[in-house]
Amino acid sequence: MNDTELSQVIAEVLDGKTEKFEIIMEIYQKPIFRYCYHMLGNYAEAEDNAQEVFLKTFRMLNKYTQNQINFNAWIYKIAYHQCIDIIRKRRLVKYLPFFYQDDKENNEVDLHIEANYFDESVHQAMSKLTADERNLLILRCIEDKSYQEIELILGKNSTSLRKKYERTSAKFRKYYAQAKGVGKYEYGQGSGFEKTV
Repeated sequence: MNDTELSQVIAEVLDGKTEKFEIIMEIYQKPIFRYCYHMLGNYAEAEDNAQEVFLKTFRMLNKYTQNQINFNAWIYKIAYHQCIDIIRKRRLVKYLPFFYQDDKENNEVDLHIEANYFDESVHQAMSKLTADERNLLILRCIEDKSYQEIELILGKNSTSLRKKYERTSAKFRKYYAQAKGVGKYEYGQGSGFEKTV
């Protein structure tokens, strides 16, 4: 769907034809779920939060202005903030001793997705990165976003994003090599992250 057709769908939704929002959901459902899964690392949380992203998108659709940001970047920005909120809440839970959260509550679907997207070494390496660093790698490597799109999503300069990406990917390779049990120089430049995605 091109930008003109998408603008038409948005206009129709805002005019009261709310059923047209399903078209937007059909286009973005898989990519937004995948993004949430890679940010949160849990199938059930990704599913719940992807739905929350669509609810927020629907509620805030009247605030979307096409001439300021393209819709793709706008919805990813909503997804980014949703995932960051969940990660912050996790930290709160982690530090409250009377709340216990089992990080290994994997059901069969979680295990299937992890087998296809992450091996354990990738998961370990990703968990050592900050949420911002993970987000940058996911947007660039998995979602295949350009630096200009990432600039719109994160509101940061594309030149600084390139530098941060280089530093982050180097960190990831180092952590990945450690998880695999090989030396930094033995393993080379290719990371398992690119290979497993």
